[in-house]
Amino acid sequence: MSKIVFDIETAGQDFDSLDEVSKEYFLKFADSEQKIEDVKNSMSFYPVTAQVITIGMLDVETNKSFVFFQNDGKKEKFQEGDITYVSGDEKEILMHFWKLIEKANVFITFNGRTFDCPFIMLRSAINNVRATKNLVPYRYDAKLHVDLCDQLTFYDAMRRRFSLDMWCKAFGIKSPKEEGITGLQVKEFFLKGAFHDIARYCARDLQATKELYLYWENYLKF
Repeated sequence: MSKIVFDIETAGQDFDSLDEVSKEYFLKFADSEQKIEDVKNSMSFYPVTAQVITIGMLDVETNKSFVFFQNDGKKEKFQEGDITYVSGDEKEILMHFWKLIEKANVFITFNGRTFDCPFIMLRSAINNVRATKNLVPYRYDAKLHVDLCDQLTFYDAMRRRFSLDMWCKAFGIKSPKEEGITGLQVKEFFLKGAFHDIARYCARDLQATKELYLYWENYLKF
């Protein structure tokens, strides 16, 4: 049975590049300078204002990974250990994703139900790429999609949701943030052309999520 961990990185457009109607929509409830700044910094969170710049996929059983990433139009393919890196534009990396995920019996994410999964499906439609699998199945059944953010909070029975970094620290797993980049810095790295750094950060996310999944599977799964 194929179990695939996946994760995405996104980069949003500059707020000032939006048309006036869109700006007004986003700022509707921003009634302070801080809220306005928060809105401007949130463009990477929405599939209508952002694009997928990296998709990582890891096979739990073989530990082999593919990381598909944007690289300013440059075509690359290279190997680092068990990780294969392949560059392409957004449409191409989405097509690679759907080809591989179609073979998965189980897919594993961290907060994928509310971010990665709908983001991928919507950006695929925007790019005229057909989905090959429903990435947003019934929430309370982890047979197809194991969202570790849901599982480790017991579907929000815990009042607070913790980040992947926090869970890694709790379980003694090496955090993907230990090597100088966080998800909030992805757009900054993308704009300065640090495409390989983003791809490697995504690969570290995959490994951390896989190790966290194994803890869940061995000690918490019923």
